[in-house]
Amino acid sequence: MEIETTPLEGLLVLKPKVFEDTRGFFFESYNAAEFARAGIHIQWVQDNHALSVRDTLRGLHFQRGPGQPKLVRCTLGVIWDVAVDIRPDSPTLGQWHGMDLSAENKLMLLIPGGFAHGYAVLSDQAEVQYKCGTLYDPRLEDQIQWNNPDLAVRWPVVSPILSQRDLSAQSFKEYLKSVGQQ
Repeated sequence: MEIETTPLEGLLVLKPKVFEDTRGFFFESYNAAEFARAGIHIQWVQDNHALSVRDTLRGLHFQRGPGQPKLVRCTLGVIWDVAVDIRPDSPTLGQWHGMDLSAENKLMLLIPGGFAHGYAVLSDQAEVQYKCGTLYDPRLEDQIQWNNPDLAVRWPVVSPILSQRDLSAQSFKEYLKSVGQQ
């Protein structure tokens, strides 16, 4: 597995070693020993799997407190995946990183706790699977507006399909105020 850093501390792009031949392909999407050798010491406790149609946008979601580390990959189709640093003491607070994750490129994004996460579906359908380092807790769930001008995430969809939850998300300024940053 190759590991690439991003400008946001702790946010990593993982490229698995893929074995392909005429039958198809094989790769390890997770190997505890290999992750430990790479300095990744997250105990995964929950797996999630979502199917979405073109132009669906999910996010920007997070769990308050230490957050919820995630290992995200797209196993069908293509998504534009975004992680936003919302750690109050981070020098990159409010900065984001976006990239295509697809069944074809097989890249995975390791998102540490303290990041908001979202994605937009660029193919007719997409399946997203991700491991979580903490259990989902509805009392800690929260979200920031996907199109907040203070974050200026460049989403590649014009008219996204959004949930009611995402339509009523707070602004980034409201989030900052809630964590004592304004």
